[in-house]
Amino acid sequence: MSQPVQLDAEKVIATIDRLEKRIADRFPESSLRTTCGQFLEVAKHSKQNIEWIASPNLPLRLFSAIIILVGVSGLIYSITYVDLRIQNTTLANVVTLSEAIFNDLVLIGAAIFFLVSIESRVKRGRALKSLNELRVIAHVIDMLQLTKDPNHVMTNRLDTANSPKRTLTKMELQRYLDYCSEATALIAKVAALYSQSLPDEVVVGAVNEIETLSTGLSRKIWQKIMILNSDKSSIELVESVTPNP
Repeated sequence: MSQPVQLDAEKVIATIDRLEKRIADRFPESSLRTTCGQFLEVAKHSKQNIEWIASPNLPLRLFSAIIILVGVSGLIYSITYVDLRIQNTTLANVVTLSEAIFNDLVLIGAAIFFLVSIESRVKRGRALKSLNELRVIAHVIDMLQLTKDPNHVMTNRLDTANSPKRTLTKMELQRYLDYCSEATALIAKVAALYSQSLPDEVVVGAVNEIETLSTGLSRKIWQKIMILNSDKSSIELVESVTPNP
């Protein structure tokens, strides 16, 4: 039977590391490089978290099992001291005794459920904390590309005193936006590693939100790239239909 297809955390981290080096080659002093470096550290830390989440927490399971065993044993031991013989078998006495037993069973069941699910809740909390870090990085990347206007390099525009400094050439701006798009896509891949290791409903929902956010940011970035290349495409089209003199 073939193994299920899964994301490889090592390969995802290697891709992020390669992207950080590519950004460093072209924009060594940029905030995008710093952000990608932080993203790389978060991805490495996420790999450790995912390994911890995927492995069973034996001390916590042993603790929960001992507490459950002690609680059930105490309940059984206390029942042996209860006189279950009803002297007056009226409906009220039967209902009162049944209600007391039912309440005890509900409390014991709730306690057992709490102890059994404590491991998954601890892992869920750790996963959600890391996913929030990825969400923040996605928003930071969105802030970095926010002022990268493709129209600035295609037309002559007059800047005001408060206009952002735009020093990138057309080629540099295209590469910058492309790096931003790749980074947002990789954020979604790191997030997917958590749902792959912990298919918890809350975690999967948080991962889906990050994937939706990353897809939306990537689409917005690629709209800028298309605008940036629209002039070049028009020139190539004209040249292709114009006969050589």
